Amino acid sequence: MNRIYLDNAATTPLDPLVLDAMMPYLTSHFGNPSSIYSYGRESRLAIENARKSVAKILNAHPAEIFFTSGGTESSNTAITAAVRDLGCKHIISSPIEHHATLHTVEHLYHTGEAALSYVKILPNGHVDMDDLAQLLAHSEEKCLVTLMHANNEIGNMLDIHAVGELCKKHQAIFHSDTVQTVGHFPFDLRNTPVHFITGAGHKFHGPKGVGLLYINENVRIKPFVHGGSQERNMRAGTENLYGIVGFAKALELATENHDKDSAYMQSLKLYMKHELEKHIKGVNFNGDPEGRSLYTVLSVSFPKTEKSEMLLFNLDINHICASGGSACTSGADAGSHVIRAINNNPNQVTVRFSFSKHNTTEEIDQTINLLKEMI
Repeated sequence: MNRIYLDNAATTPLDPLVLDAMMPYLTSHFGNPSSIYSYGRESRLAIENARKSVAKILNAHPAEIFFTSGGTESSNTAITAAVRDLGCKHIISSPIEHHATLHTVEHLYHTGEAALSYVKILPNGHVDMDDLAQLLAHSEEKCLVTLMHANNEIGNMLDIHAVGELCKKHQAIFHSDTVQTVGHFPFDLRNTPVHFITGAGHKFHGPKGVGLLYINENVRIKPFVHGGSQERNMRAGTENLYGIVGFAKALELATENHDKDSAYMQSLKLYMKHELEKHIKGVNFNGDPEGRSLYTVLSVSFPKTEKSEMLLFNLDINHICASGGSACTSGADAGSHVIRAINNNPNQVTVRFSFSKHNTTEEIDQTINLLKEMI
């Protein structure tokens, strides 16, 4: 039986055209981008062309684009720099951030480098904007606001412009983890009030191990990784040449086909939601699935029974890949901090299904038939 892959928010398959673009840099064009002879200059040119291409797509300046090892490194760099270099002594974040953000802000809090507040989350998974305004208004210290653009587990989307304007009003620094949205939504960074955003190639059919950090040109920070003068003295270490080339190519392809692909994935998501409602009693959905939400993610809570407790394992045995995320903790699955924050119901089993342009309605039908048997 063929595998049905419904975990695209975790990672996506590499697009064959992206692999084609990367191949020369894995074989003949292997020069070190820091070397001065022609082999090195070829590699340097490939990186700078990738930077220009990414900047153009995001409507940023090439000097604002830095390549990293992924979203985690990008968020660590931005958050740490905001505290150490930009004088932010109070961090405002949310309880449903990705661990790359949560663990970083907790670390800075535990080392005594910054105070830490969490904005309230509404029952539908959205950030309570009134609470955010209060936190900013009452802070004595300069703030860093770090809030994700779209949640990787429930799909809820932040109004990045509204948050940015609020930060502007209170002279706060704004970092947004945009890992789930770069490559999935159009960006216009020249007209978005944000200081730092992040990206990861493997979320939109690019390679793993390569990411993006956008640093607004009005912000001056020190490097997080020290050593050589790569990435304009901002990130030491020989560049991930073929990764960077792949990242840019994947972003170009995602942008070219955005309208068609996003409409298709949205239709799959809504189809699955309606089929589940039709066939499975007591099914619930987390977040705001038909409102401000990622078209790639559907977070589903099933009633907990002896059968449904083993849901992920049984899906796996039947060659269906999805990810967990229940409020409770069982065995290897430590439970989900996101689900606990918005829907702390121990009598439900949560599964995240996430879609790509390669999924089909037939796959969703097969999955639902299996779920009917299992529940």
